[in-house]
Amino acid sequence: MTTSPALPLPRTLLNPAPEYARWRAEEPAQPLRRVTLPDGSIPWLVTRHEDARAVLADPRFSADASRPGFPGRRKYTQLPRPGLFHLMDPPDHTRLRRMLIPEFSFRRMEALRGRLQRICDGLIDAMVGAAPAGGVAEADLVAAYALPLPTLAICELLGVPDQDRAFYLAKYEVVIDLTAAPDEVTAARAAVYANLRALLSRRVHEPADDLVSRLATDRIATGEVTLDEATGMVSLLLAAGHETTANLIALSVAALLRHPAQLAALHADADGTAWPDAVEELLRHLTEVRPGLCRIATEDVQVAGVLVRAGEGVVVAVHAANRDPAAFPARPPEDADDLDVTRDAGRHLAFGHGPHQCIGQSLARAELETALPTLFRRLPGLRATVPPEGLALSTSAIHGVRTLPVTW
Repeated sequence: MTTSPALPLPRTLLNPAPEYARWRAEEPAQPLRRVTLPDGSIPWLVTRHEDARAVLADPRFSADASRPGFPGRRKYTQLPRPGLFHLMDPPDHTRLRRMLIPEFSFRRMEALRGRLQRICDGLIDAMVGAAPAGGVAEADLVAAYALPLPTLAICELLGVPDQDRAFYLAKYEVVIDLTAAPDEVTAARAAVYANLRALLSRRVHEPADDLVSRLATDRIATGEVTLDEATGMVSLLLAAGHETTANLIALSVAALLRHPAQLAALHADADGTAWPDAVEELLRHLTEVRPGLCRIATEDVQVAGVLVRAGEGVVVAVHAANRDPAAFPARPPEDADDLDVTRDAGRHLAFGHGPHQCIGQSLARAELETALPTLFRRLPGLRATVPPEGLALSTSAIHGVRTLPVTW
């Protein structure tokens, strides 16, 4: 291999870089290719849906970021902190993840929908109430709606005190920013851990009805998990629980506004049964993780006829795999690169696949299935006031927009 394109590739508001489609078109002659990541590693890139599912489900591909040669967005200056089970393999990954599964059960998330509805309505009431009498109604949808909803939801679920939420938002913005200096990231992460560790310690003796308290009283107090591990687990949930869904809400609004006929069809669906399928298609179409999900081979493995040797890294470009026409065939006039809210997109990889599939996916679906129909029902005249090319994109590992100015 003579060249190794650098990732992450620049993308537009609603679409991955066109190179992914071109590389896929060159397969199967070249099913995998080498790429270069910001940390200097040169892993293999997987872009096809079938290959992505195979790698993510194969236990011979490790998610353990402490392994030498593990590909990543930054060079690790220390081993990953305890409790970050998304960067672990069994048995530790299994042990820690199993503790949280009841907290994110389908039944518990369904019971949360009423609270999500009240949050959505309250945020829209505030947007409408802030409009000047007789003036133009406008707002930044990210700040007023897309970010507060998942932030409030995950903080309530975890039991994060109201007064600490702005602190965590500010710190996590630094932690996930790919352009932030290493010392800034280290300081921000340390501040988050110190606060969460103190919260868990308090909850051992002063429990409430929340996830943090149950970890403290049912797991830490019994020795099933250490305080450091619980701190890492809560940190991971808090980080993942607001940024991804917030970005997807904003991107989904932008995408639907760009497809008025499809939005009109959703409006016309009086009983709302079309929205769950629409959400799955939006998850597929707008998959946000960049450059992808990283793994490292623990032994020699054949992937699509390519030998990936033990110790070599792999990046699974799930956003590219979710545009693979072999998995999501054309439905004229749309093809795999187009948004089609009636498409059967259930096999998408927006939440990953295999043992590391996102534990909070039921929460994310509940948030999206509440936030989007509520917004367009309450504000049927909603429209963006800035063209897509005028929107500032995020610099984090999760694709999104910094602001989305709208009026109605």
